[in-house]
Amino acid sequence: MSDLIRITIPVGQYVPSFEKVAVSAREVLAPVSADTQQDALGREWYRRSWMIAAGMALLVAAVATGFLLREKYRGKPTIVPVGQTASEPTVGLPVGEEIHILAGSNRKYVDHAGKLWGRDAFFTGGSPVASSVQHIWRTQDPIIYRNSRQGDFSYNVPLKPGIYELRLHFAETFYGPESSGGGGEGSRTMTVSANGQVLLHDFDVLADAAGERTADVKVFPKISPSSDGQLHLAFSSAQSGSAMVSAIEILPGVREQIRPVRIVARDAPYYSDDSRWWSPDTYFKGGQLRASQEPAEGTDDPEFYETERWGHFSYAIPVAAGQYAITLHFIERNSAETSGGGAEDRTFDVFCNGKAIVRKVNIRDRVGGNRPLVVKIKGLEPNAQGKLLVEFVPVTRYATVSAIEVVAE
Repeated sequence: MSDLIRITIPVGQYVPSFEKVAVSAREVLAPVSADTQQDALGREWYRRSWMIAAGMALLVAAVATGFLLREKYRGKPTIVPVGQTASEPTVGLPVGEEIHILAGSNRKYVDHAGKLWGRDAFFTGGSPVASSVQHIWRTQDPIIYRNSRQGDFSYNVPLKPGIYELRLHFAETFYGPESSGGGGEGSRTMTVSANGQVLLHDFDVLADAAGERTADVKVFPKISPSSDGQLHLAFSSAQSGSAMVSAIEILPGVREQIRPVRIVARDAPYYSDDSRWWSPDTYFKGGQLRASQEPAEGTDDPEFYETERWGHFSYAIPVAAGQYAITLHFIERNSAETSGGGAEDRTFDVFCNGKAIVRKVNIRDRVGGNRPLVVKIKGLEPNAQGKLLVEFVPVTRYATVSAIEVVAE
């Protein structure tokens, strides 16, 4: 006879009990039948299958939870008291030589920002094309987009050594349901390269801009001249239509990121008290501009908040790949002559690329009348078209904004 130990844990307890069990040697050494072995193997396989399934379920749940938490907290708005904005580090614009070329044009032009655009230069091939279209969406300077160079062509622009930001301007003024060429998406596609590296492949201006007669800007940081001291840009027609470009900008760049974008809702540029240069209103669609003579309170720069864009509108701000912080500046006037009337009841939502980033904005409830409200949203990424599409959607009365700042994180 042999003694075995039986270990049991009584129900509702955590301390095991031990009991000796007498077993004969024959029982201990008895061979296990084939059926018994098969049953044991089956039970083991069944147990392991459930363990694997449970492990996979836990893994999927963990991944899903992480994704949901990432989406929940990414782009979460942070309310910044206006008094703290001055203490934030100022990201200035790099200085240096700038090049502004009006493709296909033989005239110079000074835009609303005060930039001088030169006549077409440094090109080889292609033909100049002029358009009679008057209105161009998302710009205060339609003249920039009424001319273009089209066909298969190149630009060889001499540059000093350094890092530059390249901005290519397009607008489809020939193809589209309301234009003389008819058609629409797919009517014109092209490939664009810089120093032999493809920047845009099968690029469709109309599709990228989400419509005809719409200014479309593509931004490329970290651009440098080749060994011969020139930037070689090549435009080639793809599956349909002719390649084209309306204007070319080459600006001093910021290493590894784009230049800060600062837009103030007015028709002229502005230097704020913290020495930041703000571009006049651009990239917008919808809404109206309005100015107020009522000075803002609670800020060292009341003039900055004199103007606004109000209504139901959007901004398609071109950026490069990466993450960005957007700072929105608002103010609600005390006077009865407010934008759209009924300032007391004004509420609106703000979306970026279809995602709500600020809900039910009520400026008066948050900071009172005639005082700036600054909202900063971090962790935003561009859409497939390289844009931060910021939409201001009224809930009650009309939406409003005084200025927008976009800085790479």
